[in-house]
Amino acid sequence: MAFKTAWVGSLSMGMIFFCCPIVSVFTDMFGCRRTAVVGAAVGFIGLMSSSFVSSIEPLYLTYGIIFACGCSFAYQPSLVILGHYFKKRLGLVNGIVTAGSSVFTILLPLLLGNLISSVKLFNTLRILCIFMFVLFLAGFTYRPLVPSTKEKESGGSRSSFFSRRKLSPPKKVFNFALFKETTYAVWAAGIPLALFGYFVPYVHLMNHVKERFQDVNNKEVLFMCIGITSGVGRLLFGRIADYLPGVKKVYLQVLSFFFIGLMSMMIPLCSAFGALIAVCLAMGLFDGCFISIMAPIAFELVGPQDASQAIGFLLGFMSIPMTVGPPIAGLLHDELGTYDVAFYLAGIPPFVGGVVLCLIPWIHSKKQRKISKNAGGEKMEKMLENQSSLLSGSSGIFKKDSASII
Repeated sequence: MAFKTAWVGSLSMGMIFFCCPIVSVFTDMFGCRRTAVVGAAVGFIGLMSSSFVSSIEPLYLTYGIIFACGCSFAYQPSLVILGHYFKKRLGLVNGIVTAGSSVFTILLPLLLGNLISSVKLFNTLRILCIFMFVLFLAGFTYRPLVPSTKEKESGGSRSSFFSRRKLSPPKKVFNFALFKETTYAVWAAGIPLALFGYFVPYVHLMNHVKERFQDVNNKEVLFMCIGITSGVGRLLFGRIADYLPGVKKVYLQVLSFFFIGLMSMMIPLCSAFGALIAVCLAMGLFDGCFISIMAPIAFELVGPQDASQAIGFLLGFMSIPMTVGPPIAGLLHDELGTYDVAFYLAGIPPFVGGVVLCLIPWIHSKKQRKISKNAGGEKMEKMLENQSSLLSGSSGIFKKDSASII
């Protein structure tokens, strides 16, 4: 039973991230504004149509696919557009923007509980369409500073209608050249590796609490604690990231994975509910650290022009552990009758992923030394060439003067 429940929950979240590589292509081709507006409109249609179904089967299409895809198209451009306007304080800006989701993590469960009890589920979905409509309007405020592929192609020959309708060549649709950048390739591999255990506590925590602390009421306070400290962490570590130069921002993600893995392993060791609250507070703090600096690192590794697809590929890779990790933990529970082993094992991948991410600054510094060495060699060659040309010129002048004296 735990396996089936975890599979449904992780599949819906995985679908949002699975679409992100496709969303990044649309963002590069048509820009952040069009992609976000269309995504919000599709999400609105999916959510509104979900409110008119009479059975659960159509919800797999209307809510699980249409609404999730719309959210994906609206979410990814919101990370990219920030890098068009901010450089020095990109970490803080990302922290402020992503902290909004933490606020809704705290307030939305309370709102939904009251709405469902008073106006039932389907009317609640219609009320939630208001949020999607606000998101639709907000998309029009995006004014990208980096031109899209569509704008580049139509810029040189605006007189031709067909030139404006021309799409990118197939080799430019998915920019796989990003993976030739070693630091980005390591980053795109290390984070999904760490996330195989990252989402296990978020999916199975409440079921574990119901089994371990049956006499405790208001168990939902745990997720409220995670939401509160996650918002604080996004603001705090987003600001700290601005003080770390270049790829050294990766060390903050290493730190977050270390503590998240440690807190996952400590969940089964908590014999008191108060201790579990403390663990959730720490977990939320470093969860905010991981989320807030994702976009700034992408901009540091590949630059603003390629950041959209860099983030898109990464989120797409993240969908795999998000979909696979929690169901495996649920299967372990069904076999062993407890979540303890699942939480212990969930703490291992964040440690492994953190070790992999530690390679990024080393690879970057090695590459910089090689570039500076080559640049120094070229500079020395130019200096020798200039010196030889000066010597040859001076010798010619000396010979000319000697001839005139004779």
